[in-house]
Amino acid sequence: MSYSLIRFTQPGLDTEQAGVLADGRVHPLPAQINELVENWSIWENKIELLLANGSTQDSIDESDIRLLSPVQPQQIIQAGANYRTHVIDLAVSHKNEDQSDEEVREQTARMMDKRSREGLPYFFIGLPTAIAAPNDELTLPSYSQSHDWELELAVVIGKRAHRVSVEEALDHVFGYTMVNDITTRDLVFRKDMPAIGSDWYRAKNAPGFFPAGPLLVPSKFIADPQQLTVTLKLNGQVMQQESTSDMIFNVAQLVSHASWNMPLLPGDLVLTGSPAGNGAHWGRLLRDGDVMEGSITALGTQTVACRDEVRA
Repeated sequence: MSYSLIRFTQPGLDTEQAGVLADGRVHPLPAQINELVENWSIWENKIELLLANGSTQDSIDESDIRLLSPVQPQQIIQAGANYRTHVIDLAVSHKNEDQSDEEVREQTARMMDKRSREGLPYFFIGLPTAIAAPNDELTLPSYSQSHDWELELAVVIGKRAHRVSVEEALDHVFGYTMVNDITTRDLVFRKDMPAIGSDWYRAKNAPGFFPAGPLLVPSKFIADPQQLTVTLKLNGQVMQQESTSDMIFNVAQLVSHASWNMPLLPGDLVLTGSPAGNGAHWGRLLRDGDVMEGSITALGTQTVACRDEVRA
């Protein structure tokens, strides 16, 4: 039987709990989410015995809980420019007037092929304080009107990983969830300090800018993380729909490279980058009243309504 881990609260109770979700029933567990991840060799057997017993005596109907983010990482490592089609689309949108679209696409594709063979992933750091529940309302900060979506597959680390090889990397992965990495586009580049370049601290990390979950799915239930479909709908219209096979650096490569400079700890997240179809591509950024529906194969669906800070 397949199952997933969740974090939740019950109506009238302030207590945050971790549990197992299977067949629409929630089985509360006497541990926090990172305890489950770090001691999975013990908890996995307990959970499978619990589900094999078939008793629903102490379980809760899925409709009677409020879902929280299924993860509580100490560190968030984010990969940028990691989807081939996305990078090519960005290059076309920034091409010189004397270049054709086809010329830029061919040139960028060759560059991506070389980067995949010889290059390194581009990483930056996210803040755990920006994590939100998968169905929480998102307040769009009033300091900008250029907030954008970036639905991503997120890797959850299961055991300490430091300088692990690509071949070893997946042994350090506990499982997978999804994160919508909200980005304020007009703050990405510092106009006053162009030599320094991007400013990911200001462009991301606002409260609620990491809606996560709803599910944390153990890796044994994901046969191949490179064969998942990432889909984001805005007000019912598909904006992102891409296979994780389009990644330039795959999950194993990302985890290995991310672990080279710093130890990855149980419960940490490695975000794998956003596929094509962001608002910047469509010329349509987030507005008051928008509803984003994000889904990734086997990882459930999150629904996030947007409210302008001035009107919230």
